[in-house]
Amino acid sequence: MTIDELIQNLQESISAIQDLDEKIETINKIRTAINKVSPFSSQPTDCVLWVKQDTVFANEYNPNHVAAPEMKLLHTSIKEDGYTMPIVTYDMQNGSREIVDGFHRNRVGREYADIKSSIHGYLPVTTLNKPLEQRVAATIRHNRARGTHGIRPMSDIVVNLSRQGWSDEHICSQLGMDLDEVLRLKQITGLKEAFMNHEFSRSWEEFESKYYASDENDG
Repeated sequence: MTIDELIQNLQESISAIQDLDEKIETINKIRTAINKVSPFSSQPTDCVLWVKQDTVFANEYNPNHVAAPEMKLLHTSIKEDGYTMPIVTYDMQNGSREIVDGFHRNRVGREYADIKSSIHGYLPVTTLNKPLEQRVAATIRHNRARGTHGIRPMSDIVVNLSRQGWSDEHICSQLGMDLDEVLRLKQITGLKEAFMNHEFSRSWEEFESKYYASDENDG
């Protein structure tokens, strides 16, 4: 059987499935199988799956917020162009998925009746199966690449990563920050423990001079 014949048989078999959920599940299985032999199998976008909305959940650490006008624009974008970007998720291995990036794309699919109807109560997802601290870093990278993140939540995340044993330098490299920014975010928390393992070198003196001087002048 040639590839063209195989494709035709697949198309006919899928078209013959009447139940929508069964059809989507079949398509997901085919995409997953193709991904296993794809030269791009390591790339999340090589395997976009459609999953039911009630299986997708927000994470507890995302500091990204979108104002009402931007949400409206996102709705218009998805309405006019469709989902051009899937929602990045972590497969919990229990039938549910935690969002790594795309919480607002998820919201549009749930909260706008026209979009929810057009995608049959499903959401397009890719899979990023990494440990929690690496998922947190991935979320921050996505947010910062778009130029959107909340300061206080970011500060909490930096401190939490420090508690996990991440050095300031590792946080800088993984989250796309410079040392001054990491130290400033730690300072916001007011927690002395955030600085317990920090070597107060000349970089700290420069940081202190830069920020504390400006604070005093502002006062």
